[in-house]
Amino acid sequence: MSVLSEVTASSRHYVDRLFDLDPQKVLQGVIDMKNAVIGNNKQKANLIVLGAVPRLLYLLQQETSSTELRTECAVVLGSLAMGTENNVKSLLDCHIIPALLQGLLSPDLKFIEACLRCLRTIFISPVTPEDLLYTDATVIPHLMALLSRSRYTQEYICQIFSHCCKGPDHQTILFNHGAVQNIAHLLVSTSYKVRMQALKCFSVLAFENPQVSMTLVNVSVDGELLPQIFVKMLQRDKPIEMQLTSAKCAFINVAALRAPVWAKPGACAVFQLDHDLKHAHELRQAAFKLYASLGANDEDIRKKIIETENMMDRIVNGLSESSIKVRLAAVRCLHSLSRSVQQLRTSFQDHAVWKPLMKVLQNAPNEILVVASSTLCNLLLEFSPSKEPILESGAIELLCSLTQSENLALRVNGIWALMNMAFQAEQKIKSDILRGLSTEQLFQLLSDSDVNVLMKTLGLLRNLLSTRPHIDHIMSTHGKQIMQAVTLILEGEHNIEVKEQTLCILANIADGTTAKELIMTNDDILQKIKYYMSHSNAKLQLAAMFCISNLIWNEEEGSQERQDKLRDMGIVDILHKLSQSSDPNLCDK
Repeated sequence: MSVLSEVTASSRHYVDRLFDLDPQKVLQGVIDMKNAVIGNNKQKANLIVLGAVPRLLYLLQQETSSTELRTECAVVLGSLAMGTENNVKSLLDCHIIPALLQGLLSPDLKFIEACLRCLRTIFISPVTPEDLLYTDATVIPHLMALLSRSRYTQEYICQIFSHCCKGPDHQTILFNHGAVQNIAHLLVSTSYKVRMQALKCFSVLAFENPQVSMTLVNVSVDGELLPQIFVKMLQRDKPIEMQLTSAKCAFINVAALRAPVWAKPGACAVFQLDHDLKHAHELRQAAFKLYASLGANDEDIRKKIIETENMMDRIVNGLSESSIKVRLAAVRCLHSLSRSVQQLRTSFQDHAVWKPLMKVLQNAPNEILVVASSTLCNLLLEFSPSKEPILESGAIELLCSLTQSENLALRVNGIWALMNMAFQAEQKIKSDILRGLSTEQLFQLLSDSDVNVLMKTLGLLRNLLSTRPHIDHIMSTHGKQIMQAVTLILEGEHNIEVKEQTLCILANIADGTTAKELIMTNDDILQKIKYYMSHSNAKLQLAAMFCISNLIWNEEEGSQERQDKLRDMGIVDILHKLSQSSDPNLCDK
């Protein structure tokens, strides 16, 4: 006997007991079968092969069967449906749906709940045609009536509706049978599962359907309109699943309301709802703020948000809203999503997000400018395809003007964006940045009282002074001013990070072919480098050593003369001491 035959034979006694003449033994057989199939897909498949489904359906439909037996049959059938897709196909082939729908006519609530639970499991399977729910015209009104029976009937029926509403025809059927009114009060149910399923139900009912959306905004539950309830569900204390689904409802609702709604045939009116419909701005603002919050620190959630249908279009449209609050929320949402490297390379480029963003930056209140300029910083990172078109649209002039703002956040963002722009940029772009800033403004930024402005300005200088031809070119035109700025910072009362960044700029200058002479001919700077080589902070020591390393590189012209001068200054003695350091970074360098 094959292994399969043995396994099938071991399952046969479960099926055989379904045919016992003693009803009590049949009931016990069904209960034992229920326990045997829990979490056991192999057992489920065996029982289906052995013909358990037709017998279970027969017992479920027999009026002579006890209510308890019929209920247990529905439970076992539901468990079989939770197996593989092939299991569901086998159940459908046995015409399980009409049998279960017939069971809903029973007066017994437990049996009804078991039938609904099984129907829910079958309808959420991708192999089940949704139209099977709509074949009999009496089914939908009966399901609506059952919504009031218990929290389980509410949960299962809403879930069935959510999965079986796949287009305007289904939406119309459900709407005409009072789905909005019947499901609305479930949004304030004490059961989280009921609230969630009701919310999901509304998200599919209202999708691209102005008629449903128009009804939704005017329905109230316990004195609150549905849009207000959606906004409450967007709050941070709610579970993420609820926040995301309510945001989807809010967006779908508002989007549909902004489209024209044609009257029924025979009427001559075309209704166009006001864009400033009551609660619409509040909904959009709350939804954008929610998405911004959820996407702030989680790449997976950012991906889910962006993959939501028409989401990027909604955000882009939000940037030109008449309401400042909505515009601000839309920009915040965009800023949050712009933290994703993947999305910067794909969705942001596909939707040319930089265009409306640049438009926002041209003329907006400071609160919007701050968030919009932060977003621009991300769009200017070296891997962003938006970087080039932003440059071509006159961004340098705009950003240079931001660095002169009295608003600290705008100064930081302006110089930050220029820093990102300068990273691995062509020489022309670097020259344009220096020309746009002017030497006077650069000094102003380097003497700014805010350490963030100072650090970003030093970061900009460091990015400008990279690659030898660029270093030599910039130092030939701005060398005197840059060396003066470096001296002031190294002499000033600044933190370790500021001085480390400044020494790194010197190391870059030292890497130039001709630029390094500006260091070698400046004894004051050389003494400062020497001082920091013996500093108590290892980071400053290491940065100073990079300067020396670049100055004395053997393969470059004039290296011997530079080495001799530095030796005369006592640099070699310091290097010898550092070679004995317990810090491996200093020792290796």
